[in-house]
Amino acid sequence: MIRMGEYDMGRMTTILLAAAAMAVSGCASAQGAGAAGGQPTTVRTPEGALMQVDADLAYKPGELTQQQLTSSTRELFAQNSMNVFRRFPRDKTADMIEFYTEALALRSLNPIQLTSTQQMILTGVGSGQIKLSAGQQGDRLYNLEGGPTGGTGIRFFQLTYPDRQVVLDRFAAAGLPAPEFRAQPDGTQAAFANDPGGFPVLVVIKPGAKDRSDDGVGVGIGVSDLAKSRAFYREFVGLDELPPIENAALGRTVYPYRNGETTLYLYEPGGSAQDNGSAGIQYVVRDAPMVDAKAKHRGGIGVQTPLNKLGGFDLITVWLSDPDGVTHYFAQVGPNSRTAQARRGN
Repeated sequence: MIRMGEYDMGRMTTILLAAAAMAVSGCASAQGAGAAGGQPTTVRTPEGALMQVDADLAYKPGELTQQQLTSSTRELFAQNSMNVFRRFPRDKTADMIEFYTEALALRSLNPIQLTSTQQMILTGVGSGQIKLSAGQQGDRLYNLEGGPTGGTGIRFFQLTYPDRQVVLDRFAAAGLPAPEFRAQPDGTQAAFANDPGGFPVLVVIKPGAKDRSDDGVGVGIGVSDLAKSRAFYREFVGLDELPPIENAALGRTVYPYRNGETTLYLYEPGGSAQDNGSAGIQYVVRDAPMVDAKAKHRGGIGVQTPLNKLGGFDLITVWLSDPDGVTHYFAQVGPNSRTAQARRGN
């Protein structure tokens, strides 16, 4: 069986999502249409893509074992990292591109036009991506008041670089204020820099790090109930639970959860602002219907967009929420998907 590398898997995800954009423009009139039983046959993702809802996508009762239903989603991961995305006001698009691709020097990838008014700008970070979504969607909460410790939700990204002067030169070339780096107890230097939409990015200078943060991404998440959120990321998502550390730049004890190149940092914020719209997390998985079954069996996990597919393509997704409403978008794509394997007789 041909196995795809992580870079190719990410590229396949991008290609299929681009195809979703074409499907959206051709099927917009079907939004909200119902089947004979009165059930909706289409649903829009939070980013505006129109997907098909089909009961046949889900596993049937008794089809999965108790172990499959109660284990974490980790065994389904097809990428040694997670992708993260950032939603921002559309009028900030040019400035956002400049900030992420010039000042932060992330790899610029081909964008996806999801709808006539909705574009996803892609940047590469190691085997993963930071996706910049122009346009704030739906009933999401957008409140970054108070900065990284101002409340719940994804409150910052963390990127690493080996050379402080190179970073300063890039910010200067982009016409942006220089980050004010401060020495940290662990021997690094760190500075917060807000992107043009007001979202904080923690830039860390670390000896031996790969340039352009190709070591991966850190994601800071303020949580309202630390025990509940830690259980969600440890037991349902299945990330590696690392020992807590003191983050001097943040002024908080953080609880790290990792998949390869991506580490989530959970912490208790000082403020009460709620934000579940400014950023989210995407997992590339081999079996989105099994993620859906695990979530339903566990119970208490919010659903933002139910199990769905893009007609004619191997793209099946389900959008779930953590205890504070942060988006967890599970995408099954390409030849590693369950449907493709079934066709091959695997």
